[in-house]
Amino acid sequence: MKKIISRLAAAALLPLALAAPSAFAQAWPSKPIRVIVSFPPGGAADQIARAISQPLQEVLGQPVVVENRAGANGNIAGDYVAKSPGDGYTLLMSSGGTVSINPHLYPKMSFDPAKDLTPVAAAARVLVFLEVNPTKVPVNTAKEFLAYVKANPGKLSFGSPGSGSSPHLAAEMMKANANIFATHIPYRGAAPAMQDLLGGQLDFMFDPGIGLQHVKAGKLKLLAVGSPRRSPQFPDVPTMEEAGLKGFDADTWFGFYAPAATPPAVVTRLNTEINKILRSPAFTERMAAIGGVAAPMSPADFAARAQIDSARFGALIKARNIRGD
Repeated sequence: MKKIISRLAAAALLPLALAAPSAFAQAWPSKPIRVIVSFPPGGAADQIARAISQPLQEVLGQPVVVENRAGANGNIAGDYVAKSPGDGYTLLMSSGGTVSINPHLYPKMSFDPAKDLTPVAAAARVLVFLEVNPTKVPVNTAKEFLAYVKANPGKLSFGSPGSGSSPHLAAEMMKANANIFATHIPYRGAAPAMQDLLGGQLDFMFDPGIGLQHVKAGKLKLLAVGSPRRSPQFPDVPTMEEAGLKGFDADTWFGFYAPAATPPAVVTRLNTEINKILRSPAFTERMAAIGGVAAPMSPADFAARAQIDSARFGALIKARNIRGD
């Protein structure tokens, strides 16, 4: 008799258990949401997060707070979010490198991006722009630049947001393809590297867009874009392929991730609302300022993009014997 009662009780509770995720999704969000940015203030990830957080909090009716946790090419922020509760209140904003590149850079990671994080929404395709300090590098074109670096092996230095970051990998693509050598100096973010490029401590940099304002002001010289296609914002600037480097593609996708246990209904809601923001004129204009392109995708398409990037960047990392900081 007791067994029968227990079975009846379990059967009665089953509809409630099945309804729980849906009820949770309807109640979400009921408190502030944190967006953990994997790079310091001022970089592309930070600018994208802040451009989305304000309209997102307006539509969700709860504060969306941006918090920077830089270091280890995104691993510090990634680890923090991966180990946070999967309740929809902690998100990661990062370059796709956290998922597609870092496993190739770090033999031992404190979390497994493929298992511990779930893609929520892509945000933008971020291009990198080859820029030089004009007082230090006397060239006017990308072809002249490649010839100048070749004639001065090891004498030029370039900065990046860190070993294995997309700007660093872009420079390694260039070095491998053109058979040239220059010294890499990693920083804890694109913004501090950009400051040293402006100050003359660096000679050149593949910029993820934050230096374009300085190009327009005449403080930096833009030579090429590291994308398969010319930038819509700079249609007269050639690609690296046009400068002679075949198949050059250093584009990277920035986006949002959540802890793996986050309810699918919450992920779907976030994806829907973020994609609406990405299609807005305000966001398109904000991305244009850093040379980026809004990239609305489904979570599945975002995950597929990461797999493609993992294959192509992983091959480069292995060939160049690149290691994380």
